[in-house]
Amino acid sequence: MIWQYKTPGIPDELFERLPGIPLTKKEVRLLILSALRLKEKSVIWDIGAGTGTVSIEIALICPKTTVIALERDPDVANLIRENCTLFGIENIKVVEGNAPDCFETLNPKPDRVFIGGGKCVKDILMEVWDFLPSEGRVVSMATNLENLYQISEGLSNLQARNVEVVQSAINRLETRGLSQVFAAIAPVFILSGEKIEP
Repeated sequence: MIWQYKTPGIPDELFERLPGIPLTKKEVRLLILSALRLKEKSVIWDIGAGTGTVSIEIALICPKTTVIALERDPDVANLIRENCTLFGIENIKVVEGNAPDCFETLNPKPDRVFIGGGKCVKDILMEVWDFLPSEGRVVSMATNLENLYQISEGLSNLQARNVEVVQSAINRLETRGLSQVFAAIAPVFILSGEKIEP
């Protein structure tokens, strides 16, 4: 097995990649997994799954959990399937479709949602909220100011509870020439909230 540990934090270089397709960095994935508050047996929707790194981390930590990795690009969806095969994972269902249009067709329904990508992130957040049960959680990542605003506004409009916002500030030791230097990873915002019904 390519990753034999029970802890998250798979090195980025172990994943298969496609040029131009973003990969959520290892350290950022750790923050996302923490914000999701995973249970032993859940249903997770990973919307805009990209390379599949978050889905794969979840599937390895919680083998009884069902993960639906949603990706609109067929080539990227195939990349997720390749990474699932690479890591020997069978509890991820890769679905090709556009969010939020395909939400009605996804089964089972989630109790945790991670929004990793999407052009209209607020629309995705507002639509996916209806599929969550009470005490369900949404975690979303913003890499730019526009998405940060959209997600914040969406969580406010939905009256999400226990909202948390974390900004990463991560540096990695890298070798450049004869020297070892700290290189910054682009900061991201991770926002999370819960649906609490009376």
